[in-house]
Amino acid sequence: MKKTFCLLWLLTFSAIAFSQSQMPKSSWAKFNDNKVHYTDVGSRKNKDALIFVHGWTCNADFWKESVNAFPEYRVIAIDLPGHGQSDKPKVEYSMEYFAKSIEAVMKKAKIKNAVLVGHSMGTPVIRQFYRLYPKKTLGLVVVDGALRAFAPRAQMEQFFAPLRSDYKTNAARFIDGMLAPVKDENLKQNIRRSMLATPDYVALSAMEGMADDAIWTTDKINVPVLAIMADSPSWKSDVKELYGTIAPDLDFQMWKGVSHFLMIDKPSEFNREVRLFIVKKKLL
Repeated sequence: MKKTFCLLWLLTFSAIAFSQSQMPKSSWAKFNDNKVHYTDVGSRKNKDALIFVHGWTCNADFWKESVNAFPEYRVIAIDLPGHGQSDKPKVEYSMEYFAKSIEAVMKKAKIKNAVLVGHSMGTPVIRQFYRLYPKKTLGLVVVDGALRAFAPRAQMEQFFAPLRSDYKTNAARFIDGMLAPVKDENLKQNIRRSMLATPDYVALSAMEGMADDAIWTTDKINVPVLAIMADSPSWKSDVKELYGTIAPDLDFQMWKGVSHFLMIDKPSEFNREVRLFIVKKKLL
């Protein structure tokens, strides 16, 4: 009874605070002579934070329904290098490169440890962050993201071929397919426009980074993990079992009736599950 009351109090407090939410403050961190943009909400006294990491060709704005939904925590949303307002150098956009940029943001923001939330490509990014900085990782939240390769390398090469030959045309088709389950037409067009704004050299390099066999090993994630997945043909029937072998302390959820962008489809439900995970595991 006491535990239920505490959780209800937290949710009520958050709803009130959300209505009085602050505008996210833009900041920039230096990373390899380039600038990484991020927003920072909450008390700067908090040295632990909840960090949101977007997916392929997306940006920090994809978390706009979440950044002010956790007033009890410090919340960071990052534009990964090459995306959003961050600099877009012509470099190799590997998952390690992205992970190191997160660490650069944490240093600039004077954050010691974090719970990292990764959507889509953000999942291998935060997993790589955990590999590099396990002591700085309090927990991970997987948002419709992969912990294993989608297909063998040869098959991935076939998949990339149309994007390499004519990125502008074929990227639009690829994104349209990804957005097909999104019901709100205005939302669909906004997401499409935002994703297509990312430079082609960034998008292609990041896809190459996701196809790197070295990032898809089955080494363990020894911090609590919450996985919220969209019920779709993209995921094989054994996905929960596989994730459990990689992340022993796993809370796995498969949501029906949502798109790949489930945190935008059902923001209240998503934010609630993230909060419950943090509270239950005493992470922040």
